[in-house]
Amino acid sequence: MSPAAPPVLDADALIDDPDTRILVCCGSGGVGKTTTAAALALRAAERGRTVVVLTIDPAKRLAQALGLDELSNDPGTVPGLDGPAKGGSLQAMMLDMHRTFDEMVYAHSTPDRAEKIIANPFYQTISNSFSGTQEYMAMEKLGQLCARGEWDLIVVDTPPSRSALDFLDAPQRMSTFLDGRMIRLLSSPARAGGRGLRKIVGAGFGLFAKAVSTILGGQLLADASAFVQAFDTMFGGFRERATKTYELLRSPGTSFVVVAAPEPDALREAAYFVDRLAGEEMPLAGLVLNRTHPVLAPLSAARARTAAENAGSSRLAGAVLRLHADRVDLAEREERLLARFSGAHPTVPVVRVPAVAGDISDLDGLREVGERLAAEDELPPTSAGTVHQLR
Repeated sequence: MSPAAPPVLDADALIDDPDTRILVCCGSGGVGKTTTAAALALRAAERGRTVVVLTIDPAKRLAQALGLDELSNDPGTVPGLDGPAKGGSLQAMMLDMHRTFDEMVYAHSTPDRAEKIIANPFYQTISNSFSGTQEYMAMEKLGQLCARGEWDLIVVDTPPSRSALDFLDAPQRMSTFLDGRMIRLLSSPARAGGRGLRKIVGAGFGLFAKAVSTILGGQLLADASAFVQAFDTMFGGFRERATKTYELLRSPGTSFVVVAAPEPDALREAAYFVDRLAGEEMPLAGLVLNRTHPVLAPLSAARARTAAENAGSSRLAGAVLRLHADRVDLAEREERLLARFSGAHPTVPVVRVPAVAGDISDLDGLREVGERLAAEDELPPTSAGTVHQLR
C-alpha cells in the first residue's frame, strides 16, 4: 500500500490572506530559499499587497534575484511591477547589522550618550562580531518594520544554514547576557575603583576577554566597563522589544515556509527546521520542495529503455527515450525522498516547484517561479520541468 500523498501547500491562499502579515522563509544553503522568498514577495505585491522583503543573508542573492545592483539597510522600491494597478507595491532591503545597532542606540538614548556608546571600542567590537548580534539585530529590524506599519506583508529571507533559526533564541540570549554575572561585574569598577578591575580579573573574566580579543591590553576592561555603564539604561528596552518580536513570530499573523531541494541532506535539514518550529510553537505554513524533475509521458523507465534498444537506426529516438528513462528514475527517487519526509511529518503541506531554465536574475524569472509555486494543483506529479539552479 503506497503512502498517502502529503497535503498541498496553497501558496496563493497563503499570500492573499490579509491575516498573513509576516512570512519567514528558512532552509539550508543552495535550496532556492532566497529565490522562493523573492518570488513569494513579488507575487504577493502583484496580487495587490504592499510588501517589503528583508534578507538577513549578507550575500547579494536577493538583489540579484530582483534584478537590482544592491540593497541597503533601508527599504528600497523594486521597479517594474505589474501590480500597481491593483494597489500592490514591493520594497526590498538587506540587514546591515552594524548600522542597525547604531540606529537603535540613537533611537533609544540621548544624543550625547549615543555618541559615547558608539565611540567606545568595546561597542565597536560587539556590534560587529559578538556572538548572537546578527540574530538580535534581525529581531530588532523586524520589530522596526512591523512598528512602522507601512506594509501589510513582510517577507523574511533567513541565512542559509541552521543558524537561520538562531534568531528565535535572540531574546533568551539577550536576557542571559544582560542578567549575567559579567554585566554586574562590569558595572562595578567605577564604584569600586581599581579593586573592581582586580575583582573582574579574579572572577574568571578571561573567557569573556578572549571573546573580544580584537581589543588588547588593560584598556579592554576600562572600555567594557564604560560601555556597560553608558548602555545600562537601554538594557530593559532591548529585552522588552526582543521578547515582543519573538511573540510576534509565534502569533497567528506569522507563517514559516521551510524550503528544501529533493536531496537527502536538504530534506534532513528541512526536518530539523520543522521539528524546531514545532518545539517553539511557531506557525508552519508548509514545505516548498524546489528543483523537482517531473516527467510528461506516462512511460516507465524500463519500457523506455526497451524501446530505445529497439529504435534501430533512429539514434535521435533512442537518445530521447534513454533521456526520458533517466528522468523517470530521477523523478521516482525524488518522490521516495519526499515520501520519507512526509511519512515522518504527515501533516506538513508541500508544494513541488519544477525546475525552470536558466538563472533567476530579473522579475520575469521570479514570476515564472511564482507561477510554479502556485500551480501544484494544476501540475500532476509526472509533468515536465527543465533544469535550473535556484539560488
